[in-house]
Amino acid sequence: MQQVPFTITFLGTGTSSGVPMVACTCAVCSSTNGKDKRLRSSLLIQTNTTTVVIDSTPDFRQQMLTHKVVTLDAIAFTHPHKDHIAGLDDVRGFNFFTKKNMLLYVNAITETRLRREFDYAFEPFDYEGMPLLQFVPITNEPFTIGDITLTPITVWHYKMPVLGFRIGDFTYITDANKIDEAEQLKIHGTKVLVLNALRKEPHLSHFTLQQAIDMAVHLKVEQTYFTHISHQLGKHNDINNELPPSITLAYDGLQLQF
Repeated sequence: MQQVPFTITFLGTGTSSGVPMVACTCAVCSSTNGKDKRLRSSLLIQTNTTTVVIDSTPDFRQQMLTHKVVTLDAIAFTHPHKDHIAGLDDVRGFNFFTKKNMLLYVNAITETRLRREFDYAFEPFDYEGMPLLQFVPITNEPFTIGDITLTPITVWHYKMPVLGFRIGDFTYITDANKIDEAEQLKIHGTKVLVLNALRKEPHLSHFTLQQAIDMAVHLKVEQTYFTHISHQLGKHNDINNELPPSITLAYDGLQLQF
């Protein structure tokens, strides 16, 4: 199936604490450059008829208001960590105006966590203001939401399987430190790759900056954007000056057209 034209908007490009980090006075957290202000990592995918968000971060409400998102067809989740699910309750606004359940595309571990974290949404009785949620299981096969087709890519966040997604010539991967060879094959031919690059120092479950650079070079993509960035990485402009020409840091509000 040929993917129709779509727009990608980076709703957030920060790690779990966001940037600036609460109580931190480092040079990055104190920066006046807007590109050093990073909400928790999330992505908006839009065609003329379909709108999908990847992950409902703790900043979900702010992200929806900032980008004037008034229709949302579904949320696709990468994994169940708090910085990727905590804002789910705020789908209630969409529920109110559409009178429909919000479709949540999930793997099994994410569904289990969402049912636990938002247990009140699954009580056997309804009450006013309750989020209306409907799970749609993700397998290894591509799936389509409206006119957006997503191919799941399983990556590793230490020992946790995390879902990346490929849409046409675009691939989005967050919270990873390993990608198996078989899953790398799903990325081959991608023109634009988004990959997490937490910091320069080693981390148990995230690519370092150099590891992310090495993976992007290995996958031979035309353009790579790094996301899920911590204040420990450094200032946006400083790090960009260190990167190869085909790699750059993403930033909140960045839009890409496909």
